[in-house]
Amino acid sequence: MPLWLIILFMGLVTFALRLLPVILLERIEIPLRVRQALRFVPLAVLSAIIFPEVLQPRGALDLSLGNARLLAGGLAMLVAWRTKNVLLTIAVGMGALWILQAIL
Repeated sequence: MPLWLIILFMGLVTFALRLLPVILLERIEIPLRVRQALRFVPLAVLSAIIFPEVLQPRGALDLSLGNARLLAGGLAMLVAWRTKNVLLTIAVGMGALWILQAIL
C-alpha cells in the first residue's frame, strides 16, 4: 500500500475519532456538574505533562536552585499570573530556561 494512502487513511481515522463524540454528544444534555468538572481536564492534563519535567529533570526530585527548569518555570508562572499573556509567558519561560542552562 502506498505511503500516501496510509497517511490519508490515518487522517480519516483520526478525524472520525474526533468527530464521533461531537455528533453523539450534541443529542445528549450533559449535566451541569459534569460540564463544570470537564472544565478542569485541560489543566489536569497540562499539569501532568509539565510538572514531572520541571520537578524531575534527571529522573529524581530536584527542588534545588541548580534546577534551571524549576527556576524558569517559576518565572514563567509569575509572568502568567501578572500578565495573563500566553505568548509572553512562553517567551519569558523559554528565554529564562536557555539562559539558566547556559549559566548553571
